[in-house]
Amino acid sequence: MICSPGLETYRNVVVLTGAGISVASGLRPYRGQGGLWEEDEQLQHLATASTLASDPGAVWSLFGPLRGEAIAATPNAAHQALTAWEAFVVKNGGKFTLITQNVDGLHQQAGTKNVIELHGSVFVTQCSNGGCSLQPYQDTEAYTSGCPTCADCGAPLRPGVVLLEEPLPAAAEWHSKRALRDCDLFLAVGTSGTVSPAANFVRAAAYSQARTILVNLEPMHPRHPAYDEEYLGQAEVLLPQMLGFAVD
Repeated sequence: MICSPGLETYRNVVVLTGAGISVASGLRPYRGQGGLWEEDEQLQHLATASTLASDPGAVWSLFGPLRGEAIAATPNAAHQALTAWEAFVVKNGGKFTLITQNVDGLHQQAGTKNVIELHGSVFVTQCSNGGCSLQPYQDTEAYTSGCPTCADCGAPLRPGVVLLEEPLPAAAEWHSKRALRDCDLFLAVGTSGTVSPAANFVRAAAYSQARTILVNLEPMHPRHPAYDEEYLGQAEVLLPQMLGFAVD
């Protein structure tokens, strides 16, 4: 059994998760083994702000089906172990912040309370017209054909995710950096460590003198010097073991 000792002693925990944590739930990652971008480079082009401006229907051709897949997915043992860990930390007077690059909502479905969605949510629809009065809203329609339009102004609607070439939501980035400033333990799970600014979060945690751990299916190349420890394997197997929370 792989076990990282002493995790129960930390009281300001920050967890960063990427697409790798949701693979066992049936959702493919974007990069790495089995990744969407690896299979078809053109799919990555559909996830850009440039494509949204020129052909918003093409953006939905990617995220519409992904929304449908996320609806059908359920949390796996890795999500559940993090939820149990949050409850343990909070019960013992600590702070727990989960920052996710994922847009699938599985952490919230598993019961984790303090989740920062760094890249938005695939279950949100919003108007592409920044001056429109329509507020972003929860939506489960897959829109597998065509492009929906705003009932208020007629502009194309868009999924509420952060596309390539777009900045992160200011509030999400601010709350993430604030949590990193105070953390004493930083755990990254299922992330390639190549997408900024999240790729630099471990540096901020190390600057705060936090213990830093990476759990991933594949090793980082090159190894990031800010990580103290690296454990390789499936998150749904390793996290319950490391955290000591058995999941049925």
